[in-house]
Amino acid sequence: MFSTLAPVAALLLSVAFLLMGSGLQNTLVPVRAEIEGFQALALGGLGAAYYFGFMIGCIAAPLIVQRAGHIRSFVAMVSIGSSVALVHPIFVEPWTWIGLRIITGFCLAGLFMIIESWLNEQATNESRGVIFSTYLGINLSVITIGQLLITIDDPEAFSLFALASILVSLAAVPLSLTRSQEPVAPNRVKLRILRLYRMSPVGLVGSFSVGLSNGAFWTLGPVFASVSGDGAESAAVFMAVGALAGAAGQWPIGRLSDRMDRRIIIMIACLLAAIADLLMAIFGSDNPTFRLICVAGFGVFALPIYALAAAHMNDMVTDSGFVEAAGGLLLTFSIGAVLGPLAASVAISVMGPAGLFSVIAVVHLSMTVFVASRMRIRRAKPNDERGDFTEAALAAQTVAAVEELEPSTIAD
Repeated sequence: MFSTLAPVAALLLSVAFLLMGSGLQNTLVPVRAEIEGFQALALGGLGAAYYFGFMIGCIAAPLIVQRAGHIRSFVAMVSIGSSVALVHPIFVEPWTWIGLRIITGFCLAGLFMIIESWLNEQATNESRGVIFSTYLGINLSVITIGQLLITIDDPEAFSLFALASILVSLAAVPLSLTRSQEPVAPNRVKLRILRLYRMSPVGLVGSFSVGLSNGAFWTLGPVFASVSGDGAESAAVFMAVGALAGAAGQWPIGRLSDRMDRRIIIMIACLLAAIADLLMAIFGSDNPTFRLICVAGFGVFALPIYALAAAHMNDMVTDSGFVEAAGGLLLTFSIGAVLGPLAASVAISVMGPAGLFSVIAVVHLSMTVFVASRMRIRRAKPNDERGDFTEAALAAQTVAAVEELEPSTIAD
């Protein structure tokens, strides 16, 4: 194990600092915005702006890497991301923060792309599973730690934004000092969304629906918990429970999907997630314990759906199409994640905090109906002709494939 991970230890340490700072900032920004009295639509706009920047970064960041190289691009994006974190408490104004979130999303897309393409470059067929399983474990644990860091001080203080900036800045140190060889320059392939839809409607629509639901949850979940509970501490615990429950549910649900028609598992996961959503919308604002039980149910069933959709898509493509499929899933997820927070913010302005999980429930119920209708049109692929969920789940955690997308070729 040690010999396998030693060549990528610096990369993984950079990941830990980066995601800890990002996790803190992603919880801190909506909580502070709610304290400052931002309107519901502005709160949703913060999340939409982040994912819009992320979407643009997925397409444009590879051009920066191709021009400047991986290490210099990484240091530049870390510097920008770290500086942006410090601007928030200086200019507390909705439109300024929306612009800052676009920049943050762009930088994070580039940073993830660089780290994950580097991990792919270092991994062999024998070590890839260990390396990316470790990477996934670091992701889930440090994001949770980052979310909980909001409890160490008042969200209205400058110190938490400074801490987020420090953590992001530290991410540049291990990677800058690594002796590992930089990855080769990215190649280009076409990304044809309509072709991917014809291959796997459930896979592509599933990634879009996950963008809608998860984008709304990660953006406005801290606000829901803060308003319903006791402020920032409640928000941190709420989001951490959801993330940890998602980690616990991913592998058992994924393994189950390897043994039967994967669409059945997607449909059941969406239905059970919708039940958790509705219970949260109706009762979650009143009872702290029940609220945590509901968000755990949401995490267990909703958070693995993207990996299930990716696995189903990969079942339908050939070896030469995996990069295009991964890029298409990521792009459709990003589009959904831009729209989801906006729709949820409108619902919150009309219905109050319950509007968040009401919208998410509609998304999950709609996906349940869509999958059921597709199962009547197309039969399942035999198990011996399908991929393994583990590989798809690990791929679902990475945006490395987007480095190979040619911006001018996003077409049919």
